Amino acid sequence: MPRVSDVDTIAPDDQITSTPTPSPVKKSVTLKKDKKVTKTPEVVTSLPTTPNTNPLVESVYKILGHTRHPFSSTLIHPHVFDFQERDDDEIVLVVARQHWFTNVRWILISLFMVLFPSLFRFVPTLLEIPGTYLFVGYLFWYLITFAFAFESFLSWYFNVYIITSKRVIDIDFNNLLTKKYSEATIDAIQDVTSTVIGAIPTVFNYGNVLIQTASEVNELEFGRVANPEKIIKVLQEVRDQYKGGQI
Repeated sequence: MPRVSDVDTIAPDDQITSTPTPSPVKKSVTLKKDKKVTKTPEVVTSLPTTPNTNPLVESVYKILGHTRHPFSSTLIHPHVFDFQERDDDEIVLVVARQHWFTNVRWILISLFMVLFPSLFRFVPTLLEIPGTYLFVGYLFWYLITFAFAFESFLSWYFNVYIITSKRVIDIDFNNLLTKKYSEATIDAIQDVTSTVIGAIPTVFNYGNVLIQTASEVNELEFGRVANPEKIIKVLQEVRDQYKGGQI
């Protein structure tokens, strides 16, 4: 009987010494997995910090800034703008429109046209007209007002001057039925001048940029664009890099 009690005391000791052996192995494996997971995000976060390496685009940024708003008078290297004639390797550097102050005229005219029917109540003769005829007259008047304002906005928005890494483009959008396209290559540019005439253009710093070329189109004119002197600097920078073989 004492022999049996000795066996019982030995059996629990064997179980205690055998069970702890796998536990440190499991803990070490989980720690290794945690280290691998924490290392991978460090490599991913460092990838998007690669800067833009295009020297021509960087030069344009230094001259004009980083404006890309779709309704801005000057778009610098826009990603949302494109035209059908662009080559695959051609970079759009600047898209210029007429200065925003040039829209004040048609905006004031549109506001006057909207408020003009309210003056009819001061004319006693018009009050005798039946309401149906007055409604049709008002509707026709406001349709004309909307058409005038909408076409004036489209003419400003789509009448653009483009500077790319290969050429200079002038797109005249007079109305929905008329569009004129003119271009000249960068190496054909001979002379560039700017003119700012008047008190308002001087205050708001907008004017005309005249580009003399040796191509079929003798000259291109950027009419009433913002910062004309900076547009000339961009043209000179693109022409210098084009002649130097950097483009």
